[in-house]
Amino acid sequence: MGVVIGRLLPPKFKPERDMPDLSGKVVLVTGGNTGIGYQTVKQLLLKNAKVYLAARSPERAATAIEMLQAETKKSAIFLPLDLADLKSVRKAAESFMTQEERLDILFNNGGVMISPPEELTAQNYDLQFGTNVIGHFFLTQLLLPALSKSYEATKVPARVVHTASSSVTQSLAPGNGVEFASIKGGAERDAWIKRKGYLTVRGLLYCQSKLGNVIISNYFAKTHSDVLVSCAVHPGGIKSELQRRAGWMQVVGNAFLFPTPMGALTQLWGATVATPAQITGQFLVPWGNIGKADKRSSNTKLEEELIEYLKEQIKGF
Repeated sequence: MGVVIGRLLPPKFKPERDMPDLSGKVVLVTGGNTGIGYQTVKQLLLKNAKVYLAARSPERAATAIEMLQAETKKSAIFLPLDLADLKSVRKAAESFMTQEERLDILFNNGGVMISPPEELTAQNYDLQFGTNVIGHFFLTQLLLPALSKSYEATKVPARVVHTASSSVTQSLAPGNGVEFASIKGGAERDAWIKRKGYLTVRGLLYCQSKLGNVIISNYFAKTHSDVLVSCAVHPGGIKSELQRRAGWMQVVGNAFLFPTPMGALTQLWGATVATPAQITGQFLVPWGNIGKADKRSSNTKLEEELIEYLKEQIKGF
C-alpha cells in the first residue's frame, strides 16, 4: 500500500532546492557508507554540513568517502562504529566527543534486516534488535551531552531521527510488539524461535526491532524535549543493500521499489525543514508527511518496560 501511495503522490520536497544551507552544523549519520545513509550524507555535504559518517568497515567507509568527495567536492569524516558491539558504541561516542563539543543532528539510520536468528551481537543479543535498537539507544544516550550543547549554543533544539520501516504501519511485529524472550541468545530464545517457526522469525524479529525504533524515538521526544526533537521515519519502499538477505523476495520486490536517493527524502525533510512542533514525537512517512505507526508504539506500559530493559542491558558498558 505504501508503495502505491508513494507513486500516486510523488515527492514535493527536493533537497537541493528546499534544504537550507547547513554551514556550521555538525551531523552524525550511522550506516552512512551505503544505501539511504549514503544518500543522506551526500545531501548534507552538498548543503555544507560537517558530517561524520559512522560505519563498521573502515574499507567500505573509505570507499564511500572517496565517492562522496567525487560527487560533492566535500569530505565526510569517518567514525568507526559497530552497533552490534556495545563497547564499540561507547568508543565511537567518546571519539566523537573528543572531536566535537556539540551535535546538531543525529541520524540513527544504520541497521540490519532479515538476518538469520542464529546471528547474535557481541553481547549475545538478536542481531537485528541488538543493532537496530540497543545499539542506537546506547549511542543516543551517550551523545546526549553533545546534543544538549547544540541547544545551549544555538537555542535551537537538536534533532534525532530514527529510521524505522513500513512494518510499523502494518502491525507486523509479534505479540504485544516486543517479545522479550526473543531478544537475548539462550534456551528461552531458542524455544521462542521453535514456537514461531524458523522460516518466519527473521521477518518477525526485524519488524519488532523497527517498532522498537519508534518506541525509543517517542521516549527521547518526551524525556528530553527541553533540548531536542526526536522523530521516527518510514523512508519508503526503497531498493537498497539492506534487502540483500531477502532472497527471491528482493528480486520480486525490486520491480516495485523506489531508487535509493528517495529513501533519504523524508528523514532529510524531518531533520532540516520541518518545524520542531510538526515532527517531535511523530512518525514521518513518504514523502515528508506525518503518519501513524502501529498503535503498540504508543503503549506507555510497553515503552516503560522496554526502556527499563534497555537501560539494564547497557549497564557496565
